[in-house]
Amino acid sequence: MQVPGYLSNIKALRDNLGIDEVIIYCVNDGAVMEAWEKDQEVPEESLVNFMGDPYGYVTEALDMKLTHSGPESVGLVGRCKRFVVYFEDGVARLVRIAESDEDPAGDEFPDVTLAENIISDIKALDGGEL
Repeated sequence: MQVPGYLSNIKALRDNLGIDEVIIYCVNDGAVMEAWEKDQEVPEESLVNFMGDPYGYVTEALDMKLTHSGPESVGLVGRCKRFVVYFEDGVARLVRIAESDEDPAGDEFPDVTLAENIISDIKALDGGEL
């Protein structure tokens, strides 16, 4: 699962890669995101933070709106794709999107966005040396 994977890899993210913050967001309101954060048992002062994007502005700005007719046909309208962006000094150095023709929402095969794979991909950016 995505959130537990990031929570269980905090040490690798912070100490090995120098990650300052992991933002988990979706097109939803702050109350829902706060409830999800509590449900996932995110410790206070964690580098993992939850954020709501109630109007989809962040999603639109990142060009990550889920527009496939499949998800939209079951009510997933105005949602965002399942993705990870790794920023370094304000520059997007890595983008991974879990989507395919068979699974446009990335629910069945989120592998490219899982913490372990992202950690490996970030390490590979600099030839494995971070």
